[in-house]
Amino acid sequence: MAQAPASASRSSDTPASRPLAGRHALVTGASHGIGAAIARELARLGADLTLVARQAATLHSAANALRHDGNKVRECRADVADAASLEALIDETPPVHILVNNAGGAETAPFSRTDEALWRRMLDLNLTSVYRLTHGLAPAMVKSGWGRIVNVASTAGLKGYAYVSAYTAAKHGVVGLTRALALELATSGVTVNAVCPGYTDTPMLEGAIATIAAKTKKSHDDAKAALAASNPMGRLVTPEEVASAVGWLCLPDSGSITGQAIAIAGGEL
Repeated sequence: MAQAPASASRSSDTPASRPLAGRHALVTGASHGIGAAIARELARLGADLTLVARQAATLHSAANALRHDGNKVRECRADVADAASLEALIDETPPVHILVNNAGGAETAPFSRTDEALWRRMLDLNLTSVYRLTHGLAPAMVKSGWGRIVNVASTAGLKGYAYVSAYTAAKHGVVGLTRALALELATSGVTVNAVCPGYTDTPMLEGAIATIAAKTKKSHDDAKAALAASNPMGRLVTPEEVASAVGWLCLPDSGSITGQAIAIAGGEL
């Protein structure tokens, strides 16, 4: 785990332009895609960062990109699906004011071929990781009287999708946990919300496109267009659009927004 030098001062910075200055944000799955975009947005808003991901090389690259902009960034290699890895992360991390549970992934299979091992992988990665990190880090937020927890779910947490039943069940669980915990913490100064992206232009989606192309004999572009067609806007969501919503939910002025599951899907829902 590496500690970056203190942030460089910037004469153009003002409290209005960096409303999260002095806050520490931990983002999982932060080395690429939506997680990396969220990290950039929170850094832009002034937060110090702990970036968490499994792959050391991509994690270090993402952290260095933010350090070049003068941000204070820690990096921690951890597997959120592994209980021991998360326990070490929780023990070693300074107090967190903002927790973004972003890490996740999907495996496709008909329900008839969804065995218990796949089921457990999807729940451990997408749901139990959210429980473990939140359970470990939220008490300090409550004690301080301020915190923001944002869970990156999916439109799969709000509707059904065929051939990803375990993933869909896990994301429904994330939304349910978000709503229940928001009520428990409603008077604590800690808000709990979820964002639910539709098909988003990320490396994870590229894997889905490759699977669709292989199974349907469509070209890569046709398979990608088929996914984009589910969005009434006729396009994929961008990681930056998801990150902007997360940043808004983390602002001091968003203290009355809690228990929400916000679809970022171009009107799909």
